[in-house]
Amino acid sequence: MYPFLLKAKPGRQHNLHFDRLAKSWDEALPLGNGMLGALIWEKDGKLRFSLDRADVWDMRPMAGLHRKEFSYAWVQDQVRKRNYKPVQQYFDLPYDTEPAPSKIPAGAIEFTIPDGATVKKAELALDEATARVEWSNGMKLQTFVHATQPEGWFRFEGVKKDFEPELIAPKFGGKVDPNTKPNPVGGDDLARLGYKQGEIVRVANTIIYQQQGWGGFSYEITVRWKSPKTGVLEGVWSISSHYPNGPIQVPAVRIVSNALKADHLKVHSSHVAWWSKYWEQSSIQVPDTQIEKQWYLEQYKFGSAARRGAPPISLQAVWTADNGRIPPWKGDFHHDLNTQLSYWPAYSGNHLEEALGYLDHLDENKENYLRYSKQFFGTNGLAVPGVTTLDGTEMGGWIQYSFSPTVSGWLAQHYYLQWRYSMDKTFLKNRAYPWFKEVCTLFETITVKNKNGERHLPISSSPEIRDNSLEAWFPETTNYDLALIKFTFEKGAELAVAMQDQPQAEKWRKLLGEFPDYAKTKKNELMFARTLPYEESHRHFSHLMAIHPLGLIKWEDGEEAQKTITSTIALLDKIGPDFWCGYSYAWLANLKARAKDGAGAKEALSIFAKAFCLPNSFHANGDQSKQGYSKFTYRPFTLEGNFAFAAGLQEMMLQSYAGFIEIMPALPADWKDAEFKNLRAEGAVLVSAKKQKGKISRVNLTADKQCEVVLKIDSQNYNLRLSKGVTKISDNGKFVKLTFPAGGIVDFVTKTL
Repeated sequence: MYPFLLKAKPGRQHNLHFDRLAKSWDEALPLGNGMLGALIWEKDGKLRFSLDRADVWDMRPMAGLHRKEFSYAWVQDQVRKRNYKPVQQYFDLPYDTEPAPSKIPAGAIEFTIPDGATVKKAELALDEATARVEWSNGMKLQTFVHATQPEGWFRFEGVKKDFEPELIAPKFGGKVDPNTKPNPVGGDDLARLGYKQGEIVRVANTIIYQQQGWGGFSYEITVRWKSPKTGVLEGVWSISSHYPNGPIQVPAVRIVSNALKADHLKVHSSHVAWWSKYWEQSSIQVPDTQIEKQWYLEQYKFGSAARRGAPPISLQAVWTADNGRIPPWKGDFHHDLNTQLSYWPAYSGNHLEEALGYLDHLDENKENYLRYSKQFFGTNGLAVPGVTTLDGTEMGGWIQYSFSPTVSGWLAQHYYLQWRYSMDKTFLKNRAYPWFKEVCTLFETITVKNKNGERHLPISSSPEIRDNSLEAWFPETTNYDLALIKFTFEKGAELAVAMQDQPQAEKWRKLLGEFPDYAKTKKNELMFARTLPYEESHRHFSHLMAIHPLGLIKWEDGEEAQKTITSTIALLDKIGPDFWCGYSYAWLANLKARAKDGAGAKEALSIFAKAFCLPNSFHANGDQSKQGYSKFTYRPFTLEGNFAFAAGLQEMMLQSYAGFIEIMPALPADWKDAEFKNLRAEGAVLVSAKKQKGKISRVNLTADKQCEVVLKIDSQNYNLRLSKGVTKISDNGKFVKLTFPAGGIVDFVTKTL
């Protein structure tokens, strides 16, 4: 077998390069390890490290949320009576008007730059996850957040003895302007949290800040440094969080004291070693430099934000807004799209370990979800709130989505994908199958049959369609809810068969057959619901979940499915992007890749990268180019668009959802040369492939586990090399079926090269 020459890590061309430091926190150089994060920028002429920790939260209950009316049945009653204002007042309004529960910023470190010194170069080296800055006076900075330890490090060269950090606390103790209206999008004033301002204590070369939050919660920031010698300043910072009923945590002061005993160079080497292993997991090369660079930046941010042992990716993950305010949308966990899209690239990107952090969080909070299910839906089974706190508690908001009955079905897809891409039977038995059983129980219990014998939800919605009005509830099941329910029963039956639980599989198949078909127009376009076609631009493509991400309507299913897919996407294009945001374009790229439209997928990715990202690659929601790609031109930063972008390019390069592996199924015609290494296919197979001069010249398959694989390939044009134990079962010239032992390898090499 011949090795692939594609480098396993990003090159300098993928790094962030600037000749100045950003003047805004959301354009800063981002560092992170899933739990701790830092943003490196310049504020008011000072070098600033905005510091964050993922579990620094105000966890107070949402005011007024748990009333006696808190039930799906009561909401149905108000919908029938057309008396919807009380619902909005009880359950929607608190999210908009109350400052918490919320993610909160931790603090910052600042350094006073010598007079006259200007930045010559500011760079983020992706391969080392390290930021470096050089100034005109010869001063240099190297800083990183350690990949596996709760430590942030900085090292300056060319500094004077009096060059030391200053710790800056968030302004929790200020006065609230009574004339300012609450703003969940822009972020509320931190003073509305009502905290007594914490104290900053400095002793020798150590600064400690302790802040008391709500309900006995507190957090601590400590920064410590060695006295400058020979012009070098080295230091460490950390943040620790402390909940009254949580496990005892090591205080930040102890973490930094121990850390600073180590050699900076050795610590940095151990940090880089983790990232080197991370980058070896997968790599991509395409002839579009902007798209390729953006993909590496997304992989970097994913590695910085997604880790086991840390909370999953929230709206801003470890980069909470450092603007003196509560973060946009409270920095919470939105399960009506944001968390799900954030983990799309993990599976084919071969980052299953990082993806497990998401599922760990869901399993850890399962009892809380079961409590919510019983309390709100009044039934057994598993429902997950659409908007939650750190421990999975409901936060309210527009309840069509924050209390949607099908959220746990979309989350079930992530359990399914983790199983399909890993084929880990222990995970299937202990985690995926139990989750599906609980969700299927919920869907069976809360759905009812109409007079035609069709099974429906009593009231249904489609994320953000008609906002939070009475008209946002539909008397029939929307395509969004229907797709999630169908997916859960269909894949639940598949998992039951894998578990040799045939009676359960038969039961779920029977229930699946009781649900109606998707609502479509006469032109085969998917609708939101039977009474609402897609007639106006909207950022959330909730009506076409069955196409992507759920893959229930597949291109490979034939002419009728293809007509539905092409007609539905054509209507999206026709209505236009007036009210799309960045993640809409990233999602569109995935959709067009599923439709085998490489040119369309490439265009969507290009628009996202050039119009909806800030200079540091953060997704800013609105069209920053002001070129008409959206009427939204605002810039609240959230991450889901970034990660959906990465998934879109991967979808162009490799697809395996339809029961076989397809290589580069959606590349534009002008991409004559492309390559990828170690993308992962369903069935636990690593795939590498190369395209040269418009033709796929080589494909390599390596089995992670014993498996049977079907590869779509024009096999007569390739020489086939099999490692020991691999057997070719069949080959009809278009599809090759092979069986692999664990570790088995197959190479297809073109005969013409």
